[in-house]
Amino acid sequence: MESRLSAEVTLAYVDDFVAEDEFLLTARRNAAEVGGATPVGPVTGAALHFVASAIGARSVVEIGTGCGTSGLWLLRGMRPGAVLTSVDVEPEHQRLARAVFVAAGFPAGRYRLISGRALEVLPRLADGAYDLVFCDADPQDYPEYLVAALRLLRPGGVVLFDDALSHDRVADPAYGDPETVAVRELCEQVRADERLVPLLLPVGDGLLAAVRRSE
Repeated sequence: MESRLSAEVTLAYVDDFVAEDEFLLTARRNAAEVGGATPVGPVTGAALHFVASAIGARSVVEIGTGCGTSGLWLLRGMRPGAVLTSVDVEPEHQRLARAVFVAAGFPAGRYRLISGRALEVLPRLADGAYDLVFCDADPQDYPEYLVAALRLLRPGGVVLFDDALSHDRVADPAYGDPETVAVRELCEQVRADERLVPLLLPVGDGLLAAVRRSE
């Protein structure tokens, strides 16, 4: 019992280590109210902020705008003047994301919100022009998003996938539902691709990261 309680206390400490401000909390409340746009957790958000800052991201693609939680974390880690391109099929979610970006002080030129299916939008984006691609949408499309990300990323760029443990089902071969199978396939693709340096983190519901090696 003591060990389990200690683990719970530690997880709570980690969750609160980088506190969310009023704008992030507003984005989170909006997501809960409209439904269908589960935001990244605080630790995952802090990881996005960290990676964007570490690589000095100037141009980022986000697949799955939601109500702006992950977008805020990314924007705060990106360089001044950098641009976030975020794609989502739900215009109402993007309306709420835009409102929270404005409230947080980001001018319109810092983000580009595109409404539509990512697999139809991504082919219109330039090859090798992006520092970071973050995917938080339908996991069944993740393997295809990886293919798109490899085209979009510059050498040294980073791709990140949320929900990479699929509610603890990915590691258990007993689960064969389409979502889990797709995420499992993604993990194997990333691990086997010699162009990538992979990392799977037990953050939130799993955060899969990979750096595209320099040519």
